[in-house]
Amino acid sequence: RLLRKPSVDMGRRPARCYRYIKNKPYIRSRFCRGVPDSKLKIYDVGRKRADVDDFPLAVHLVCDEKEHLSSEALEAARIVINKYMTTKCGKDSFHLRIRVHPWNVLRINKMLSCAGADRLQTGMRGAFGKPFGKVARLAIGQVVMSVRSRDGIQGHVCEAIRRATFKFPGRMKIFVSKKWGFTDLFRDEYLKLKAEGKLKMSGVHAKRLKEHGPLFKDVV
Repeated sequence: RLLRKPSVDMGRRPARCYRYIKNKPYIRSRFCRGVPDSKLKIYDVGRKRADVDDFPLAVHLVCDEKEHLSSEALEAARIVINKYMTTKCGKDSFHLRIRVHPWNVLRINKMLSCAGADRLQTGMRGAFGKPFGKVARLAIGQVVMSVRSRDGIQGHVCEAIRRATFKFPGRMKIFVSKKWGFTDLFRDEYLKLKAEGKLKMSGVHAKRLKEHGPLFKDVV
């Protein structure tokens, strides 16, 4: 009579096991193969091709801890913001951008928990695990995601991001930017340069025209 080998299928290990950054970065390479794909596939949601003038408001979600964020948590937060903003304000009223990428590879040393498992596994001998998932490494003060929208729906934008924080471990802070959209110009500075014709529109960004160098490079 043949004995069936116990199955090694198990539930997903909780994210609290991988929350803290303790080791060096471990990324996919020719030495690290067979890595499962990240659950986060879409980094821009909403009206991502909207002109820079359409969305002057920018709200950022900033991490306040040094920690890992799993691709599953990032995908869950993206779904929350997209669902809330689409329901309350419409699908063309915002542009969400995920600012971090889950490159870091997690490992797991699978252990059996059935009868007779001690005959099939070797404990801590050869304990370097197999690829298990992907996470993003975050520093204190790093922007996790940003939403640009209209000034009239700032309350809905902040509420959508607040709901997304429930998907993340650790402390998160919400900041309403003083700059125009995703640009690096303050609002009064942006309006002043635009009135003077010193801005070159570039999709979701605007570039300040330099007053030095060849003229043909910065022709609007």
